[in-house]
Amino acid sequence: MFAAAAGPAPLAARMRPRTLDEVAGQQELLAPGKPLRVAMERGETGSILFWGPPGTGKTTLARLVAHYVQGEFVPFSAVSEGVPRLREIVAAAEGLRDAGRRTVLFVDEIHRFNKGQQDYLLPHAESGLLTLIGATTENPSFELNGALLSRLRVFVLQPLTPDDIKGVIHRALSDTDRGLGKLNLAIDDDALQVLAKESDGDARRALTVLEAAVLLLESDDGGRTTDDGRQMTDDGSSSVIRLPSSVIRAALQRRFARYDKSGESHYNTISAYHKALRGSDPQGALYWLARMIDGGEDPMYIARRTVRFASEDIGLADPRALQIAIAARDAFHFLGSPEGELALAEAAVYLATAPKSNRVYVAWGAAQEAARETPAAGVPLHIRNAPTKLMKELGYGAGYEYAHAVPEGYTPQDYLPDEVADRVFYEPTAFGFEKEIAKRLEWWKALRLQSTTESDRVRQSTTE
Repeated sequence: MFAAAAGPAPLAARMRPRTLDEVAGQQELLAPGKPLRVAMERGETGSILFWGPPGTGKTTLARLVAHYVQGEFVPFSAVSEGVPRLREIVAAAEGLRDAGRRTVLFVDEIHRFNKGQQDYLLPHAESGLLTLIGATTENPSFELNGALLSRLRVFVLQPLTPDDIKGVIHRALSDTDRGLGKLNLAIDDDALQVLAKESDGDARRALTVLEAAVLLLESDDGGRTTDDGRQMTDDGSSSVIRLPSSVIRAALQRRFARYDKSGESHYNTISAYHKALRGSDPQGALYWLARMIDGGEDPMYIARRTVRFASEDIGLADPRALQIAIAARDAFHFLGSPEGELALAEAAVYLATAPKSNRVYVAWGAAQEAARETPAAGVPLHIRNAPTKLMKELGYGAGYEYAHAVPEGYTPQDYLPDEVADRVFYEPTAFGFEKEIAKRLEWWKALRLQSTTESDRVRQSTTE
């Protein structure tokens, strides 16, 4: 075994870039002439917020900022430390300032800053006593108050590309000082491809897996291992030891979903699920459903949103959609995971492939608006209830025509108050079941027109 492969610190820590040129990826921020690189090289960065997924270089860039501005790098945990520790840092920063040095305060997981921490830190960051460098995986617009956010330059870091990851791996394998160069290792092309892809743009994960793979790798039967982990042939010469894809896969184990049930990924993923359903894409709907389930999302939350979608985006284009969405919710409630997940998947496919209409959703909004505009509009007399003699004498219910008393089951009457008599709230589409609804409405419209024509003819003959 290659027990010696692990140094005094993990490989990912040992391989942390020491210069901007060693940083993998992020060329849109760090290429020559780009604003962040220029500011760092001039030592005039000001306070910064790095926002991006894990393993993209947030902490590394914070350390490099401290190096380029020739400041004291002071880490602070927003989770485990509070205002008393901030007071100590401020006091030390005042002493360093008197000695002509800056203090770079690095706050990892800055989205966990509470109000007291933010309020205390704000004036010191604003005065320049502290150069504040924050790092977060969460959308800062949701997590930081406006006062603090307005004083930070926000730089968005992207996941590393597979080619970026390959460069990180090759550097670690060749570096004899901080990396694994002394072990005379080489990685097979297919193994490199697997590791670059399944690291999910996270350099730290790639290096951690690489180190674990080296520890898993055993020497071949025909050779022997030196104290520093190199394999020796029978004639005493060292040979290149290859890392196959099987060892990389064994070291990878399971990839965990990058998902936060209360963070931005929660809202982004449910949005993607909704839009795939609305866009009639069952493949996308199933994928984002699986991502949410795999990420630990509450399936009943997904079920509720699915029911809402059935009403909002399908409506009467397919009345069964709401029934199936509710049935899926009830099935999951009855079965639980994992059996009940199939019911959610079935509903997702049905809703994605159903005809779409938001006409009921639009109609309901228009009806609500009209109701708010005319809150005092009275109910027309002919459709009022008349349970007492006085109410009948006052004309309540007078002239009401009972729909079931005619063969068509429809009597042309007005059911809206005068204030909104001409408003049309619901207009069906020409798709799905709404096509049939449209035919009915046209038929009733023709009956109403016929009734109006006959009434006009009767009035005209009476007048003559």
